[in-house]
Amino acid sequence: MYVYLYDNFLRQKKFESIVKALEVRLTDYGIAGKILRLANYTDAKQVIDEELKRGAKTIVIVGNDHTFGHVLSRAATCDCTFGFLPVGPENTIAGVLGIPVGVDACDILSRRLKERLDIGWMNNRYFVSQLHVLPAKVKVIYDERFAVSANDKMEVVVCNLQPFFWKKNQKDREDNVVHPQDGKLEAFLRPLTKKGWWGYKYEEPSIFPFEEMEIVGAEPFTVEADGKVSKELKVKIKLAHGKIDMVIGRNRKF
Repeated sequence: MYVYLYDNFLRQKKFESIVKALEVRLTDYGIAGKILRLANYTDAKQVIDEELKRGAKTIVIVGNDHTFGHVLSRAATCDCTFGFLPVGPENTIAGVLGIPVGVDACDILSRRLKERLDIGWMNNRYFVSQLHVLPAKVKVIYDERFAVSANDKMEVVVCNLQPFFWKKNQKDREDNVVHPQDGKLEAFLRPLTKKGWWGYKYEEPSIFPFEEMEIVGAEPFTVEADGKVSKELKVKIKLAHGKIDMVIGRNRKF
């Protein structure tokens, strides 16, 4: 039995045709199922647990990167198979999973090629896509072996399933990309230095794969993980013990 979790933005008129096309294709494949609509306050884990008790076996997330993170950061430990039908803009995770955006994603779901995916863990909560520490005066400790700090501020991004796009400077026309790696989390560190009256300038970044990392600040710093923003003095990040069963495409990037 399939259950489809629709992001609330899919109610917009501009998505009517693509949602209808998805539902027709799913019916053609014989995998149409129950549709539930998410809201910002929805407890995805509670919803999914209730559906699993009713016999659901596959939970399909329908939306974008934000939807993916919103659901799986809460429901990553649920005992089921997850699928993903990416719709609309802001879909960078889909490419990593080898899933096309739009109706063709139904073809991937119907084939049910599955892979077990890593889950990140941060201060007693999960994240599956990306964790971002906004520029702050912090120290990063890797695998309890060595520490990295900057003269002033530093930006830190930890990639799990979602790539990070960045530019060397404001004049740079092309994005650089940090791709997730399978089996380890990957941290992107970019120091900033004060440049007179003109604010800060980014220095050359460094990228480190790791298994466990601590970020410590002298004062609270801002952390965004799967769309949830919090203020922290210390963040411990590592791979969680469990994994997610996810339907993926043959063109996945791991």
